[in-house]
Amino acid sequence: MTTDVDTLAPPVTVTDRAAARIAKIMVGEPPGSMLRISVEGGGCSGFQYKFDFTTTRNPGDFAIVKDGATVLVDEISLPYMAGTQLDWVDDLIGSAFKLQNPNATASCGCGTSFTV
Repeated sequence: MTTDVDTLAPPVTVTDRAAARIAKIMVGEPPGSMLRISVEGGGCSGFQYKFDFTTTRNPGDFAIVKDGATVLVDEISLPYMAGTQLDWVDDLIGSAFKLQNPNATASCGCGTSFTV
C-alpha cells in the first residue's frame, strides 16, 4: 500500500489524556525517548499495533509532539493508521492506550489487532 503522506487527512492524533500518560511514562526512560507506534502483520485479525520506546527518529517518520510527549509513526505504517486517534482510557476494567482507527473494518476484542 503506497500513499503520499501529504495526502493523508487527517493525520494521526493524540488526545490530551494520551499525551499526559506518555509524558509520565517517559520520565522513567532515557532522555530524548519517544513512543513509536507501528503496524505489523499478525494478530488474530491480520494486523497488529506495536508500541516501542526509541531515541531515534528515522527519515520519513511522522511525528506528533504534544504536551511533552512525542509519538512516531513510520512511513510504512502511516497509511494503515491515517485518521487514527490515540487515547488513554482509564475505566473500571483497566487502563490502556486505545487506538480508534477509521481504516479498520474489524478488530479483535482486546483492540490490538485489526483488519483493513
